[in-house]
Amino acid sequence: MTKDQKIVATGAASGILMMAALVWFLSRAIAAPVLGGAAERLAYALPWAVTAAIPLFMMLAAVGNARFLGEAIDPTLGKEDHKTIVNGRVADNTLQQFTIFAVAILALSVMLPADRLSFIPATAITFVLARIAFWIGYRIHPLYRAPGFSSTAYLNLGMIVAVLWMWLR
Repeated sequence: MTKDQKIVATGAASGILMMAALVWFLSRAIAAPVLGGAAERLAYALPWAVTAAIPLFMMLAAVGNARFLGEAIDPTLGKEDHKTIVNGRVADNTLQQFTIFAVAILALSVMLPADRLSFIPATAITFVLARIAFWIGYRIHPLYRAPGFSSTAYLNLGMIVAVLWMWLR
């Protein structure tokens, strides 16, 4: 492996470990609500999905403000500075990750056993923190985006696998 690949692999592995630890800790620290049917569970999950959208809104605002205040007010001219380009890429990836997250958290909310519903806020909080880590890391150096990216990607994968497992068994 190259030096850059080692940096990314180390960052990705640390991101996955931190994500798993955070979800585990938060799911135990937050009390599971007592909810009935699917409608109540979806109503519980939706505000957490909105919470997970906050970083995306912040990223879009950062790009929009930078364009408004700079030479890139017309985005078709290609006059974005490096910071705006990075913020745009972060926002694009966050939209992709959030789309998967939103579907997965809603499905998870109706599939989880009642005593495990604390995983809903645990995953949303972890998603927010991982996306912020992705943004900060990317702004420092593109290779340092790995912990935040892997945290979110493997969080989403874990939720998808859990939903499919519960659905198909």
